Amino acid sequence: MSTILAIDTSTEACSVALLYRNEITSDFMISARDHTKQILPMVDKILHQSDCSLSQVDAIAFGQGPGSFTGVRIGIGVAQGLALGLDKPMIGVSTLMTLAQGAYRNKQATDVIAAIDARMNEVYLGQYHYIDDQWQAVITPCVVAPEKVGDKIQTITSSTYCAGTGWQTYPDMLTNIKQSDVLLPDAQDLIVIAEQKWQNNEWLNVQDAEPTYLRNEVTWKKLPGR
Repeated sequence: MSTILAIDTSTEACSVALLYRNEITSDFMISARDHTKQILPMVDKILHQSDCSLSQVDAIAFGQGPGSFTGVRIGIGVAQGLALGLDKPMIGVSTLMTLAQGAYRNKQATDVIAAIDARMNEVYLGQYHYIDDQWQAVITPCVVAPEKVGDKIQTITSSTYCAGTGWQTYPDMLTNIKQSDVLLPDAQDLIVIAEQKWQNNEWLNVQDAEPTYLRNEVTWKKLPGR
């Protein structure tokens, strides 16, 4: 059985989850400006609750974005630091796909359109379909103006749900869609996808872990010397 530690700080939410002995333990809080102060104590708390030591972790999973530039950067930096210290691989998981998994957990939704408020009158958008116990991207995640969302979405059915803060900020993007009540990504959902990726050998070396920002003008600097 694999042991995976997952962290996500890609939005105003700060969350940690641990898969240990085939059970998931998680912690979640809203902490828009204190991610750097909260995330490591949350990691310690989860490990202590599960009676698991950091050295027992097989891989570090992280929310790779899209999301807040600062939040994504903090999350991947902390994840890289932990993975580097443990000499363990990393698993990147899309923030938008994590929201889809949250809708599945909450509503058993298998068709999800995820949208995160991207500021600048835009949203980060992704559409997903759950088949054969995993998520498939129906459209490539993108950044788009709210009024253009309808042009991007390929299919909406009576069983399609929405997830993410984009729908709260721009409630008129699509009107014929069900509410999942999932607004923010949660590490307990991220870790489910990460475990599937781990089983499929879809892991990364520390130096290869990169975020997803979607906005081309944003650049990312790797660890010094990498």
